[in-house]
Amino acid sequence: MKRTLYDRLLLWKDDEKRKPLVLHGARQVGKTWLLKHFGENEFSGVHHIDFDRYKKELTLLFDETIDPYKLIENLSLMFFRPIDIERDLLIFDEIQHVPRALTSLKYFCEQLPQMALCAAGSLLGVSLSHESYPVGKTDEMNLYPLNFEEFLINHDIPLLYQAYLAGYKEQHIAPIAHQQLMEMLKCYYVTGGMPEVVRTYLENRDLNILLNMDKVRKIQLNLISNYMSDFAKHSGKINAIHIASVFENIPMQLASFMDNSVERYKFKDVLPNKKGFNALRGPIDWLSKAGLILKVNICNRAEVPLKSFCKDNLFKLYFFDVGLLGASLEISPSSLMLDNYGMTKGFFVENFVATEFAGAQIPLYSWTHRNSEVEFIIDNNGRLIPVEVKAGQRTKAKSLYQYIIKYRPENAYIFSSKQFADDDTKQIVPLYFAGQLKNMLQSKKI
Repeated sequence: MKRTLYDRLLLWKDDEKRKPLVLHGARQVGKTWLLKHFGENEFSGVHHIDFDRYKKELTLLFDETIDPYKLIENLSLMFFRPIDIERDLLIFDEIQHVPRALTSLKYFCEQLPQMALCAAGSLLGVSLSHESYPVGKTDEMNLYPLNFEEFLINHDIPLLYQAYLAGYKEQHIAPIAHQQLMEMLKCYYVTGGMPEVVRTYLENRDLNILLNMDKVRKIQLNLISNYMSDFAKHSGKINAIHIASVFENIPMQLASFMDNSVERYKFKDVLPNKKGFNALRGPIDWLSKAGLILKVNICNRAEVPLKSFCKDNLFKLYFFDVGLLGASLEISPSSLMLDNYGMTKGFFVENFVATEFAGAQIPLYSWTHRNSEVEFIIDNNGRLIPVEVKAGQRTKAKSLYQYIIKYRPENAYIFSSKQFADDDTKQIVPLYFAGQLKNMLQSKKI
């Protein structure tokens, strides 16, 4: 279960000024399951309307009227089940397939605010709709793959999860718990957080671990194949070729950085006979809107607001899920489990931290100055916090040291495979706590 997002859904449910909620996310990250689970647990009834399955019928229905009361009446007749506007949850799933349904959200907001209405769809499909988006008339949430904490929760090992919670709150964790969490993290490196992949892994834990991981890898490769098919479905033949080229190139560029920090995305040789940012802007924006890549803007000055010190053509790109990254690069599950995937593991761990930050709703920025580069810069209520990422036990960080000399931050952090430790002007934090950085900062413990 997506714990953090479920809590946000509860807040939305109890908000007296709630609007129709639109839940965005890449395909197959669990949007439908989450909303149905939410409805079954929190409402008297839940009505799941699949706009993909009933596209033709629903297109006719919404073309006829977008009056909320008429829509409720017609949907009740269509599915032979009355909808209680005061007590039920109505789910418009894959809403991008019927653009007029997007427009109707405005009228639900204005005329039928008591109706609990959630819409799910890809950000891509919504953004490409010919219908005007009801700006200001909806609440928005983004859904990402399961993060490491959620992966841990689903293992149902209460003592280890309690140690995890206590660890980041107290900035201390027992050696045996640290060892077990690092082993769990290696499993997560293989599976990533796609719900179908994690479910398969958990259901087959009684198998030999490598046999289990082989089952996991087959599903991941199928997911990647499905995404590639989606490119043509949503963008046209020529654009699909360009999008696919960028999608396949990102893992290759990441792996090329060896054990150093990931550098800016390079545009050369990605598309035949094309070069420069303008040639790739469209495919990159497409993939970003589809939720399949994470874009980290690079700042040349670490000052607020960070965005004003970034250029459009300077950024780093990561995969939205580390499991799919490993599958794309054909890194064998055994290599990941044995921590034996060569000098390239630095980029892999950095990608993991990027996904954990994205899932925690932390805006993604990096900093570079001459030969120095800090992987991530966090804006904590106007206080900028540099974050370095190390795959192993070595925590020397020349670039972070240069940043500290230049900007004198109140705090600086290194995520690594080591235990908690204070090291002069910076603090070392175990990698598996990356998704908790925001909580730790809010608690003022670090």
